[in-house]
Amino acid sequence: MKILHVASEVAPFAKTGGLADVASALPRHLRRAGHDVRVFLPLYDTIDAGAANLTPLLDGIEIRLGAHRYQAKIVVAGSEPHVHFVHCPALYARGAIYTSDADEHLRFLALCHAALAACQRMGFAPEIVHCHDWQTALLPLILKEQLAWDRLFADTRTLLTIHNLNYQGLFPAAIVPDTNFDHSAHLLHQDQLREGRINFLLHGILYADGVSTVSPTYSREIQTAEHGAGLDSFLRARTSTVIGILNGVEYDEWSPESDRLIPHRYGAADLAGKERNKEALLTGLGLPYVPGVPVAGIVSRLAGQKGFELVEEVMPDLLRRHRFQLVVLGSGERRLQEVFIRLQAAFPRQVCFYKGFSNPLAHLIEAGADLFLMPSRYEPCGLNQMYSLRYGTVPIVHQTGGLADTVRQWQPQSGEGTGFSFERHDAAGLRWAIEAALTVFDDRPAWRRLMKNGMAEDFSWSAQVKRYEAVYARLRD
Repeated sequence: MKILHVASEVAPFAKTGGLADVASALPRHLRRAGHDVRVFLPLYDTIDAGAANLTPLLDGIEIRLGAHRYQAKIVVAGSEPHVHFVHCPALYARGAIYTSDADEHLRFLALCHAALAACQRMGFAPEIVHCHDWQTALLPLILKEQLAWDRLFADTRTLLTIHNLNYQGLFPAAIVPDTNFDHSAHLLHQDQLREGRINFLLHGILYADGVSTVSPTYSREIQTAEHGAGLDSFLRARTSTVIGILNGVEYDEWSPESDRLIPHRYGAADLAGKERNKEALLTGLGLPYVPGVPVAGIVSRLAGQKGFELVEEVMPDLLRRHRFQLVVLGSGERRLQEVFIRLQAAFPRQVCFYKGFSNPLAHLIEAGADLFLMPSRYEPCGLNQMYSLRYGTVPIVHQTGGLADTVRQWQPQSGEGTGFSFERHDAAGLRWAIEAALTVFDDRPAWRRLMKNGMAEDFSWSAQVKRYEAVYARLRD
């Protein structure tokens, strides 16, 4: 199939979250499966153009958005599949991927129009246009209305993937002329226009041929009032076409047998390297290494979604009553950073908070910790719990979204399960899960069985790509 992916982020060029990983890995694995895949994203000035090995492809692309005119070029990275960058400094030279500037809507409308214009110039007729999140959610309607005349797209079908429903692209209705739909505004959601706003993601849900999310549980959750962020009724109306496909893991990068960023490699058959990684992790962070004392790890954005207010409630008491240590890598909201700063100050021999991000440290935490905490309020998919399973680092998670789909509750009687999952998102639930894990940790044969159960799980992209191929085929047929 001929497949066009359009996204605001693609790793390693531009990344703030899991969207970038999916928009990089999925096209790459589709290409390996034999499909003709083109990927488009903005050429932000934060991207190292030299390292990306960019070469010119198309020049003189004019983008008209209402009264605005932009000139763009398309340059291509020397990788497979080809990643196409929309070079338009007037929109993308901002020192950041996302902004709060008044023209934020124009930045991503331009991406959509430039990608389609490039297809026209290249004579590339995509059978599938795969849109990612609100930034590209108007693409299905653009194709159906503004490019209905072009036979190049006559057989094109669209899939919108919602990576996080809470980011919707809400703008004042005054920007409608910039969408080029001012003369066909009847196609836009009229109630919202009367309320003075336009929601980009909503229109993707209304007009895409298919809608997907990044885990089966999340696809069901977002059709409820609790998790639907105001769009649940529209998703329920399309329930037969809303599907959930888990994100995959790049085991070439995230596997303890081959991880180049950890000092000691290991596998399920020989776990000795894991303990040596724990020692390296703790000593590197200035914490005492004591054999037999478990280490819990956190690698995360520090945001309200991630549920760390529960950690604030339960962790001081747990650290006083139990022998374990906590290593945290992350940054984000100041109030949550201060939670871990206070914990480190109160328990200097048990807690280390590394503010910021370090990829080598993220790998070492996965390899050196015994437990991994993810108490998210909601989690569309999550990757760290899947990384943790492969590294024999037992996840403790809230039973939501992709966490519910990937972590199976430990069953001591049968020896089945891969981690600890609490159902109610409250302090009592998290406390129960941590204490249950610490109890099992003291039973060394049971803990080894639990570790190996997780290490045997397979969340590779090879299986997930087949699911996307099946969705594409249904849309095309």
